[in-house]
Amino acid sequence: MNPVNFDFHCHSVVSDGLLQPAELARRAAQNGVDTWALTDHDDLGGLAAAADAAREAGMAFVTGVEISIEWREVPIHIVGLGFDAAHPALGAGLHDLRLGRIERARRMSDALAAISIPGVFEGAMGYAGNPSLISRAHFARYLVEIGIAKDVQTVFQYYLTPGKPGYVDHRWATLQDAVAWIKAAGGVAVVAHPARYRISNGDLRRFLAEFKDMGGDGIEVVCGSHTAEHVLHFARLARHFDFHASRGSDFHGPAESYVDLGKLPALPEDLKPIWRLLS
Repeated sequence: MNPVNFDFHCHSVVSDGLLQPAELARRAAQNGVDTWALTDHDDLGGLAAAADAAREAGMAFVTGVEISIEWREVPIHIVGLGFDAAHPALGAGLHDLRLGRIERARRMSDALAAISIPGVFEGAMGYAGNPSLISRAHFARYLVEIGIAKDVQTVFQYYLTPGKPGYVDHRWATLQDAVAWIKAAGGVAVVAHPARYRISNGDLRRFLAEFKDMGGDGIEVVCGSHTAEHVLHFARLARHFDFHASRGSDFHGPAESYVDLGKLPALPEDLKPIWRLLS
C-alpha cells in the first residue's frame, strides 16, 4: 500500500453521518482517494458494506472506528485503524459504550426542555439511523430544523458543549480501554482531531505522553477542522513524540463538513504517514 491520497476519518448513518457507507465509498473514490477508512463512532456496523463498495470502486479499504473516551474529565476521541472487526474484546467494549447513549440523550432532552425547548429527544431520534448511537449531532440537526439556530455549528456553540444548557456528561471509556481494545484486535491507535479538545497545551502533552506509553501510534495532523497553523503545531508534536501522522476529513455529509472526502492538504513531507503501519 502506497497511497497518494488517503482519508482515514469519516462517518456514515451508522453513527452521526448523513450518507450510507457505500455512498461514502463511492464519493471518496470519485474524489481521488486511494485508501479509505470508515470510522463511525463506537460501532462497526458499516464496515462490511463500506469494504464491498470500496473494492467495487477500486479503492483500498482499512477498517476503522472512532472510540469515545474521557481523560481527566475531558472527552477525547481515539481512532482505531486496520483491526480485526470480528475481535471479541473490541466488539464487547464498543457494545458497552453504546448502552449508555440513549439514557444520556434523554437527559440532554430534559435539560433542553428546562429552557423551554421541548421534545428534542423524539426529534433527534428522527435523524438517528442507528438509535443506539444517538448523539449530539442528531440533536443539533433537529434544533436547526425547528429554527433554534442557523446551523449545526451554532447549535454546538450555544447549547451542546460543556457548560452550555443542553450538554450532559457521560461516562465514556478510558484511554487505556480504547488503546487496549484496538491493540488486542491488531490495529493501530490514533488521536483524532487534537485541536478540538478543551485542554491546555501542557495537559495535551501529558495526554500524548500517556497515549504513547500505552502503545498509541499516531495523531491526526491534517484534519478537516485543522487550520494551517494547527497542522504546523501538531506536526511538531508528532515529531516530538515520534508518532506516525494521520490525515482525515472527519466528513459527515455535504452540508455539514469542514472539507469533502479526500480534499485535504498533504501531510508535511518529513512525517511518517500512518498507512505505513497498515501495509
